[in-house]
Amino acid sequence: MDPITQGLLGAVAAQALMGRRVGPRAALFGGVAGLLPDADVFIGSANDPLLAIEYHRQFTPSLAFIPAGGLIAPLPWFVAARYRAQWKPILAATTVGYATHGLLDACTTYGTQLFWPFSTRRTALNWISIVDPVFTLAPLIGVVLAVRARRRRPAAIALVFCLAYLGLGAWQEQRALAAQGQIAQARGHDIVRGEVFPTLGNHIVWRSLYQSGETLYANRIRVPWWGPIQWSEGTAIPALTETDLSAAALADPRVPKDFARFSWFSNGWIARAPGDADVIGDVRYSLRTGAFDPVWGVRFHPGAAIPTEWVERSADRELALTELWAEIIDARHWKNK
Repeated sequence: MDPITQGLLGAVAAQALMGRRVGPRAALFGGVAGLLPDADVFIGSANDPLLAIEYHRQFTPSLAFIPAGGLIAPLPWFVAARYRAQWKPILAATTVGYATHGLLDACTTYGTQLFWPFSTRRTALNWISIVDPVFTLAPLIGVVLAVRARRRRPAAIALVFCLAYLGLGAWQEQRALAAQGQIAQARGHDIVRGEVFPTLGNHIVWRSLYQSGETLYANRIRVPWWGPIQWSEGTAIPALTETDLSAAALADPRVPKDFARFSWFSNGWIARAPGDADVIGDVRYSLRTGAFDPVWGVRFHPGAAIPTEWVERSADRELALTELWAEIIDARHWKNK
C-alpha cells in the first residue's frame, strides 16, 4: 500500500505488541521498520527500464527477509548505549513492524513476492485497494491515542479493526467473484481466468476482469453489504500474447524477454492500448472508469540499443471521486446482475 499506511500499520502493530516493554517509542521503531521495505524503490537502471518493477516488492517485503529487515531497522538507534541495553524488545518491535509490510502488500491488487526466494509468484489477494483512507485512519488514530495515553489498548483496538477490515475485503471479494461468474454465464462466456479488484478506498465497487476465449472483459460490480448485487456494462478488448508481437520485435532477442517480464508483472493481464496500439498496457489499472486506458505499460523499439520503453501515465489518471462516491451510495444507475 502507500508508504504512509505501511508506516502507520508497522507503528500500531509494534505499539500493540511491544508497548508494554518498550513504551511509546515502540511506535517509532515499528513505524520506521514498516517503511523500510520500500527502500527497494531506489533499485533501477537507465539501461533496463523494467528492472524497477522486477525488484520492487521482491526480496525486501518477503517473509524470508523479515529477520534481516527487523535487524537492519534498529541499527541507527543501537549506536547509543541506552538503546543497546534494550536491544531485545527493540529488535522485537522493529521485526513486528517490518513483518506488517509484506503481509499488507499481499492483500492488495498490486501484490508482492511474499515467498521469495522460493517462488517469484506475486501474491495479490485483492482484499484492499492500494490507497484506502478508511483503513489508513484506523492505525493513525490508534497510534496517536496509544502514545498520548502511554497505553497499548488503543493500538490493539486499531490493529483488530485493520484485521477485521481486511477480513471484510476478503468476504466482499468472494461475493464479487461469484457475481462475475453469473455475469459471464448470462453472456454465454466460459471464463478462462478471472479476478476482481477493489476500487479506491472501498469494498463496495469492484472492477471485474475476466478472459473468455481470446478476449478480456472488464466490468464494474457493486457489492453492497446488504441488498442486490448490481453491475454495469464495460469494455471488451483482445488479449495479447507474445505471438502477437511484430516480426521485428520477435527478431530482437531482448524484446520477447522483456515482454515476458512485463506479462509476469501484470499477472498476464495485458492488451494493446486502444488509443495507442504501440503501447502494451496492464489491464488491471485504467486511467478512466468507463474504458481501458492503461496507467502504465511498455513500448518496444526493436533494434534500438534499449529496445524497451517504460510508459508511465499515472499523472493523467482520473480519480473522479464524485462519480465513485455516487457509485458506492446510489444504486439507480446500476443494472441488476
